[in-house]
Amino acid sequence: MNDHGDDFGAWCGDAGSATAHRSEDEWLDIARYVRHAANKLLPVPLPLCLPGEPQQCGRAAQQHVLAWGAVLKAAAQHVIEDASPAPAHAHYTGHTLYQRSLATLRGQTASPNGPENGIR
Repeated sequence: MNDHGDDFGAWCGDAGSATAHRSEDEWLDIARYVRHAANKLLPVPLPLCLPGEPQQCGRAAQQHVLAWGAVLKAAAQHVIEDASPAPAHAHYTGHTLYQRSLATLRGQTASPNGPENGIR
């Protein structure tokens, strides 16, 4: 699973003020955390392709955070669907509870400049 979302086009640095401002080292740490979490749920681990790793791919750490965050979200949805006794349970937990949790997270991590600046 080496999909880094290259079909999106422009990446990182062109999102303007909506982008969380972090150093490259901070993005690397977050990318490692996201990869670790995803690897706990995936049947095949994500590659060691961050800058300085054996299979480095040349993409920015922030792009890895975004792409691997999507992989983690998909893996979590798969866990929900697999654990649900019926499709209605999967829909409720994967949508209603997810939206509630997301709203809570956004409220807890909102910066003084607004929620569009992301997790701090």
